[in-house]
Amino acid sequence: MKRLIGLRGGVAVILAVVLAGTVGVAHAQAAGLRIAVVNYGQLLQASPQAQAAVATLRAEFAPKQRNLQAQAAQLKAKEDTLKKNEATMTQDQRDQAELDLRERYQDLARKQNEIQDDVNTRRNELMSQLQKTLQQVVQNYAKQQRYDLVLADGFIYADNALDITPAILSVLKSQGGSGRAPARRH
Repeated sequence: MKRLIGLRGGVAVILAVVLAGTVGVAHAQAAGLRIAVVNYGQLLQASPQAQAAVATLRAEFAPKQRNLQAQAAQLKAKEDTLKKNEATMTQDQRDQAELDLRERYQDLARKQNEIQDDVNTRRNELMSQLQKTLQQVVQNYAKQQRYDLVLADGFIYADNALDITPAILSVLKSQGGSGRAPARRH
């Protein structure tokens, strides 16, 4: 019997909390609580600051990528030459040429991995700065427009009337490239 009373008491507490929460939300809405939502994914795709970050990343690493592509093309040409001339080469010459090619391919792969690591590190730096910029713009906009709550992720549904993403994009576009990516620190 005590267990049943304890269970009933627990259910009563849960119901009281749920009802209080519902009443609290209803009271907040009745009191004029202003709520908005922001689609951060859209901001990350469409803002000029995000586009500037992508352009910065490309500009920093395009020369290195082109250099690697040129090295790969040179290695491919050497490999083709080796295949074409292997019938006229001695076994030692073939072995030495194949060893040289393997070592160069391994070196190229190592360089590609290093550059990819650098790209990932730099992309993370740029994304971190971009997210800080976006968060600051959203917070400033919410304060200016007197929103009480702005949700970004973690909600299932929001009416389009609550979506302030287009307004935030307008603010970001008016700032243009002012949120440009920083120069790389060495």
